[in-house]
Formats: sequence, C-alpha cells, structure tokens
Amino acid sequence: MHTISTQSAPIVKMEFLSFQLGGMEYGVDCRKVKELRTFQSLERFAADGAIVKGVAVSRGVIMPLVDMRVAFNERAASPGPLTDVIILQLSSCVMGMVVDGVTDVVRLYPDQITPIPGMTGENGCDYLVGLGDADGRRLILVDIDKLMSIRRETVAGAQKAA
Repeated sequence: MHTISTQSAPIVKMEFLSFQLGGMEYGVDCRKVKELRTFQSLERFAADGAIVKGVAVSRGVIMPLVDMRVAFNERAASPGPLTDVIILQLSSCVMGMVVDGVTDVVRLYPDQITPIPGMTGENGCDYLVGLGDADGRRLILVDIDKLMSIRRETVAGAQKAA
C-alpha cells in the first residue's frame, strides 16, 4: 500500500537589502550584494558623469559607479555622510550603486510580494519585481540585473515617445 505525503517543501523567505532613494525605499536581492561601503571610503578616479560617477576600486576590483540618485530622481545630489555604495555582482560585471543610504536586510515570504499596480502587461517594467510588504513597510523590489541591462537607446526612445 502506498502512502501519500501531505508534507510540502518549506516556504523559504527571500532576503532583500533595502535602501533609500529620494525618500522611497527599494530592495535588491541580497545574493547580488558583494559588500557595502560608504561613498567617502572608496578610492575613486576618472571623470564624473551625470549617472556614471566615474570608476572606483574596492578590494582590487575596478568597477563603474552608477549614481541611482540621479537615475531615479533626475537631479544631481552631493554625496553626504549617509551616502552608501552597494557593490553588486551582476551576471555581466561588478559595479557600485550609489544610494542615499542602506537601511537593512528585509526577509519576505513570496506571499508578501505583490505586483505593482499599473505595471503589468505592456505598461510594465520588467525590472520591477513587485511591492514587498513587511510589517507595514513597503519596498519597491528591483531585479538589478534587468535594470542595469537596459540599453540607453531603449530608454531614450521611450522618453521621446512619451
């Protein structure tokens, strides 16, 4: 006689590193994060650009620094004492992401993540995973590999069409 097991695999919480950008709270998959550094602690060189803040060295690795404060807010912000750099290991490279500040690590069950209203179908941004809800906190969850793989031509074309 065969018995059927009613036990299912345990539901695992996902971990997201939360950070601030322009007063909003975002989250990226912790598995993509190599390390955290303050902006002032990085050895930087090369010319500053609007979004690409030059090149930095961390633990012997040379990487571009992308200022997400400019990318998301379209304004240049001077780095302050709370400005952090999240060093990410993407599928294609290592890069530093400049943010207003890192908050903490948030653990979410899959049922705590919902689609972002109005961001499904053709209107959707495939780099937005959804909204995470943890004890009243709402995080905009970002697939950082997809976000960083957006081509400038695609973004420029979308802005002209709007």
